[in-house]
Amino acid sequence: MIESLSLILKGLQTTLALTVFSLTLALGVSFLAGLGRLSKNSVVRATVIAYIEFFRGTSLFVQLFWAFYVLPFMGVELSPMQAAVLALGLNYGAYGAEVVRGSVNAIGRDQWEGCVALNLTPFQRLRHVIIPQAIVIMLPPFGNLAVTLLKSTAIASLIALPDLTYQAQLVRNQTGQTLLPFAIIMIIYFAVSTFIKSGIQIAERRLTIGADRAQPARSI
Repeated sequence: MIESLSLILKGLQTTLALTVFSLTLALGVSFLAGLGRLSKNSVVRATVIAYIEFFRGTSLFVQLFWAFYVLPFMGVELSPMQAAVLALGLNYGAYGAEVVRGSVNAIGRDQWEGCVALNLTPFQRLRHVIIPQAIVIMLPPFGNLAVTLLKSTAIASLIALPDLTYQAQLVRNQTGQTLLPFAIIMIIYFAVSTFIKSGIQIAERRLTIGADRAQPARSI
């Protein structure tokens, strides 16, 4: 029992690391692709749209196998962790890009017009005015994507990455027990998902309060 729990805890460390690295890549790609989707340059827009449609329109399972089994034939050798981070990050980055695009478009025209009136550059508009307001809108869908990404890390067990699911299968093979190891990892997945959702809700409340305080008082 102690050895089984030790294996599962090692799997938890791998799952958490995979989630953090994949989410970091996904967030970076989301902002780059989401803002690129709004670019006035037709080449940039077309490239970003092709990326988004490809990764949203193909299976994550196939993308993971390409990263781990096919890229080596092209001279790119990736470890199981690197392949899983690449596949998960690019896949969820494509979904996150649409979140960024929609959130930026949700900012009122008066905010954009105010930026023009202040003679701000496009970069200054995004950095100081648009993105800070859009982040509040992005948080709930990004929270959902983070939780879904966490649960999708289980697919990495298919390329022998020793995550939670892989370790539970190992315990099952060693002990012949199925209920206990998979019940434990189910509880762990639920606990980590709850932690992520709680963190997003706290951040959303704080940012919303800050945004309300930043608004000028309305005249009666």
